[in-house]
Amino acid sequence: MKKLYLIRHAKSDWSDLSKNDFERGLNKRGKRSIPLMAEALKKRGIMPDLILSSAAKRARKTAKGLAKELRYKDEIVFDEALYFTEPEEMIAYIQRTEDRYESVFLIGHNPEMTELSNMLTETYIDNIPTLGIVGLTLPIEKWEEFKAHKAKMDFFIFPKMFST
Repeated sequence: MKKLYLIRHAKSDWSDLSKNDFERGLNKRGKRSIPLMAEALKKRGIMPDLILSSAAKRARKTAKGLAKELRYKDEIVFDEALYFTEPEEMIAYIQRTEDRYESVFLIGHNPEMTELSNMLTETYIDNIPTLGIVGLTLPIEKWEEFKAHKAKMDFFIFPKMFST
């Protein structure tokens, strides 16, 4: 069994409209939600073996923030191929993951993350909000076996569930 965690980046900063979409960072709420969500992952005993992230600044900051809060010291792969990538392409990307990794974080953007979640499970999600996390169990031994409609959703969490 493999574990995959679909993570939408934290709330992005729209204060400087001169920045292109790829270079937008996180706003204050986005930065505050990272420790909150990391704590929720810790309570579930979740630690990735690998973090795959879009190379967009807001996704990079989310990946680095979660890694820091979880005390994750291994590899983070930042790849432009995960920036607004169609769900089918993300599946093909994940299929190329080395089998030594059992638990993978995939950090990306909407609407693609929501579409991917809905493609993988029978549980429909209308929208994965910023820093929403969908935890999946995959009935596979090798990542190349990863396919649509084969995952079991373990949980779906997002910051507003935990904030006061």
